[in-house]
Amino acid sequence: MPTDLYCVMGHPVAHSQSPWIHTRFAELTGQDLHYTRREVPLDAFTAQVGAFIAEGGRGCNVTVPFKFEAAALADEVSARGALAQACNTLAFRDGTVWGDNTDGIGLVQDITQNAGVALHGQRVLLVGAGGAAAGVLGPLIETQPAQICVTNRTESQAHHLVNRHHPLATQCGVMLNGCGLSDVGAAFDVVINATTSSLAGHSVPVPGHVLRPGALAYDMMYGPAAQGFMQWATRHGALARDGLGMLVGQAAHAFALWRGVMPPAAQVLAELRQRLNNPAPAAP
Repeated sequence: MPTDLYCVMGHPVAHSQSPWIHTRFAELTGQDLHYTRREVPLDAFTAQVGAFIAEGGRGCNVTVPFKFEAAALADEVSARGALAQACNTLAFRDGTVWGDNTDGIGLVQDITQNAGVALHGQRVLLVGAGGAAAGVLGPLIETQPAQICVTNRTESQAHHLVNRHHPLATQCGVMLNGCGLSDVGAAFDVVINATTSSLAGHSVPVPGHVLRPGALAYDMMYGPAAQGFMQWATRHGALARDGLGMLVGQAAHAFALWRGVMPPAAQVLAELRQRLNNPAPAAP
């Protein structure tokens, strides 16, 4: 039988560690698959998914800026993907495109398990209201923090995301509000950067007073892209963390969706951090 094909689609995508992660998952679980990166033109996501399916692709991960398009493209979407209206994982089954969003569970597990930081009863600031923020807001609400504030440069986008999640927030007893960047409050326990500012090399979009002393400042980006945010957080007395654990966590749940087996995410995260901290020397 031919090797099953998977990929990550995004723009940009050259930095993605997903091929290494999924290849390692496959090695550790005895799965036969081949996983690659696909740089997708901004106007060609649907066409690229169709081409990949025609080549025999079994599924793909979706990164910026195509998560909303992925949800719209899917024939069937999980409950969490439907709430987010954004998908980071697509599976191709018997002519059907099935969508899910594993970003939120990856983020929550990295914060609460890997970083050992509680979310229950805390004040959380979510910076951004795009596909990345949409994918994690539902699972964040389900941890029952005292408050989640969603702030965004375009304030109406923050309110739109908040309004869609209000029923879940009410059910979970969470105070949920949205605001523009100029109206954000102060002294949050957890601040999560879900914007592309780090990837684009832009400055941190919120002032330092959003962090209480000792707060967790979390950037969904990782590697060199997250360094500016993490240095900013450290200067303001916060515990800085990048999104590498979220990346591995969401990938593990996508892998389980595709292959029916949960890979050892903690082991692969440790190996990946070691790999990135000690890159292999260049070939002579």
